[in-house]
Amino acid sequence: MKYMLFCCTEEMKLDALSESEMGAVMDETWAYIEELRKSGRYITSERLQPVATATMVRVRNGKVSTTDGPFAETKEQVGGFWIIDARDLNEAIRIAAKFPSARLGGIEVRPLRELKA
Repeated sequence: MKYMLFCCTEEMKLDALSESEMGAVMDETWAYIEELRKSGRYITSERLQPVATATMVRVRNGKVSTTDGPFAETKEQVGGFWIIDARDLNEAIRIAAKFPSARLGGIEVRPLRELKA
């Protein structure tokens, strides 16, 4: 089953890391992604631009409105995601727990729903 792992962290905490600390986190993340790739569990991932670049789009009564910034008022923002293939939720949780991001914030694990055309 496919799962999306949302990387949720406080941008201010990430910004506070030194260049070497951030480099170490990224090196550890890339090494873990390579391990998942070799095991056939990794599908794809992307890192998002800072939350300040976000735009929320809403349509109400046929009118489009946009709002700058994050989609919700929260300390932690979605900073990226991974899509993995796991046997079940327990395995997806074990995979998520090994990402360095789980130590810096949290990772939301959510099963993907297949879209039928």
